[in-house]
Amino acid sequence: MRQRMRVVIRGAVQGVGFRPFVYRVATGMRLDGWVRNSPQGVFVEVEGEKDALDDFLLRIPREKPPHAYIQSLEYSLLEPARLRGFKIVESDEGGAADALVLPDIAVCDQCLAEMHAPANRRHRYPFINCTHCGPRFSIIEALPYDRPNTSMKAFAMCPDCQREYDDPRDRRFHAQPTACPACGPELALWDGEGRELARRDEALCMAAESIRRGGVAAVKGLGGFHLVCDARDARAVAELRRRKRRDEKPFALMYPTLRAVAGDCRVTPLEARLLQSSEAPIVLLDRRTDAGAGMLAGVADGNPCLGVMLPSTPLHHLLLEELGFPVVATSGNLADEPICIDEREALSRLAGIADCFLVHDRPVVRHVDDSIVRVVAGRELVLRRARGYAPLPLVVKGAAGGTLAVGGHLKNAVALVAGGNVFLSQHIGDLDNREAVGAFHRVIAGFRRLYGVKLARVAADMHPDYLSTKSAGAFGVPVVKVQHHHAHVAACMAENELDGQVLGVAWDGTGYGTDGTVWGGEFLLADAAGFRRFASLRQFRLPGGDAAVKEPRRAALGVLREMFGDGFAAAPGAPPAPDSAPPPDLPPLTAFTASERAVLAQMLDKGLRSPLTSSVGRLFDAVAAIAGLRQKVGFEGQAAMQLEYAAMRVQSPDAYPFEIRGGGDGGGLAAAAYGAQGREVVDWEPAVRAILRDVREGVAVELVARRFHNTLAEIVVAVARRAGQGRVVLTGGCFQNRILLEESVGRLRDAGFAPFWHQRVPPGDGGIALGQVVVASAGDGGR
Repeated sequence: MRQRMRVVIRGAVQGVGFRPFVYRVATGMRLDGWVRNSPQGVFVEVEGEKDALDDFLLRIPREKPPHAYIQSLEYSLLEPARLRGFKIVESDEGGAADALVLPDIAVCDQCLAEMHAPANRRHRYPFINCTHCGPRFSIIEALPYDRPNTSMKAFAMCPDCQREYDDPRDRRFHAQPTACPACGPELALWDGEGRELARRDEALCMAAESIRRGGVAAVKGLGGFHLVCDARDARAVAELRRRKRRDEKPFALMYPTLRAVAGDCRVTPLEARLLQSSEAPIVLLDRRTDAGAGMLAGVADGNPCLGVMLPSTPLHHLLLEELGFPVVATSGNLADEPICIDEREALSRLAGIADCFLVHDRPVVRHVDDSIVRVVAGRELVLRRARGYAPLPLVVKGAAGGTLAVGGHLKNAVALVAGGNVFLSQHIGDLDNREAVGAFHRVIAGFRRLYGVKLARVAADMHPDYLSTKSAGAFGVPVVKVQHHHAHVAACMAENELDGQVLGVAWDGTGYGTDGTVWGGEFLLADAAGFRRFASLRQFRLPGGDAAVKEPRRAALGVLREMFGDGFAAAPGAPPAPDSAPPPDLPPLTAFTASERAVLAQMLDKGLRSPLTSSVGRLFDAVAAIAGLRQKVGFEGQAAMQLEYAAMRVQSPDAYPFEIRGGGDGGGLAAAAYGAQGREVVDWEPAVRAILRDVREGVAVELVARRFHNTLAEIVVAVARRAGQGRVVLTGGCFQNRILLEESVGRLRDAGFAPFWHQRVPPGDGGIALGQVVVASAGDGGR
């Protein structure tokens, strides 16, 4: 019996060759009907015998294109309409925009083969692509994903490209960015004044020669500019650091091949898969230390890891093939600014940094940085979510439509709820300068325009001074304030699809607490709607406030003052201290002059510009300073990273002692801050006293660092036992630390708990917008 079936397919089904796939299935089964794109997804009407329709329906999810992701497939049976033949019809522009926009996809093997074939008309064409690869998110302006709604609309297709575009049997059928040398974007090489030096392949070869001779090239890629130099040339790397004002923070590297990567790094099968995946992120790899590994001086000095990626675009493949060696490929910006996306803007913002500019005339609609991934506990952990991952959504049960979450202040990303999906934006960055603030507003405006969402509420951090929080009131809808660490926990719960209550361990550098102090070492009994602060680390003061973030020695003084009172800062050269005072020659004490110590002691005694904190991130800083690793930092988290790297060099199960007391049991700030409220207090003082003894006795810093990491993992298990909650969520920026996360997961499992942690949503502040959505949707910002 002949019937007609209407099918609505939602998900990542545009820009992946889904319509030609449906066409091939339907025509192969001799079914009649049509398929089209719409802002909601892919719509199909198909007519034929009932058994054939049932088989068609089963084949769609089973045989879908490799980059397609089906969220829902709904169908209904209708009266036959005497459809004849099967065709792909024009897209429907109406209705709410619910379709998923795909991330940019690394170039596929088929396109690379064509690019390398001398007889192919796209030989050495740096913008080759098809329905399986190429730009998506960085070029789309509106839904549905059709060429007139992308930045490719200015490029009229030549007859050959048009023929491929119109042929449902061709790999480039409705590949919106499709082009060739006859009709598509072109490369050009500019000097620092914007004067054209060369075009097309000659431009690429001249840029490669500039890099080979020690120059810095600004290269326009998919989502913005890279600054590129020879990673083997120490003088070129040092000069790039000087120009970019990036003294110590590690540079990312791009290698021509996986084999070349293996010459400098140890690469596991999972890491190799990530490097070669369609996401093509930067992957943090352990460096090889044998004689065969390259020196790469200045790239990531003192760091046992390298951030490595492989070429993800045809342009980068051609450039790296031309060079044949690894290059620094760092964001095209000054320190802490968003990357440049426009060539004229780059001439201004990168003036004095780049010697030449390898540009092209395909506009970049929105900036998209490289994503950063690390393999931890046997699976990927996304540290920065951007190219290849954004803006794929998360399906969050109960997410309230029309919710915009504006994230935090550092590592900002925003989120928007549309069509039951939570769309988490690409990495925006720290909102510390005009360029970053502009990018923040552009990303929000772009999301709202793309999905046509009418806002119902805005979720923001509780911190009153965050620019993101201040901006929340400008949208004219109710604002829901969400406590920072509750947002961290809620984000991890959402990613792991957890309902009900969990014990959330939220450890980071800073977050505004409900009591007005700086939180960061929190144990929250939490669900989506609210939380109870079950336990927290003992507080100490940070002399100078934000200055302590850049000077771990200040955090160390705060810890020592909390432990030893007025006698915490004896003059160097004084008699050896008993247990009532720290050793006078302790590195963070000798790092200050006598007058500086006196001023800081007065600040701590009077609480002047010395906020209270329970932050594990600042405790990491204090221990790194006490151990002599770092007294000042050149970038956020550097001291904690060095402590982690030291711990990586040894194996030991040992941990330092600590105490956990109920409210009212503790002394000092612990009793004052927590006792009246009946919370548990994790007292780190026994551990720090043991660290001081180890330092005084000359114990290797590597062993001190390892024992400290193990202590923190033991604290997690001990509090979990006292809380009596079997599900433990590990979140916050501190859990980017591989040793801390793996030790915590392993020890929790050994103790019978079920640990949960992040995978594709960053554990740091790049993920809190998701948690803000969850909490705001539950109707309460914490209690």
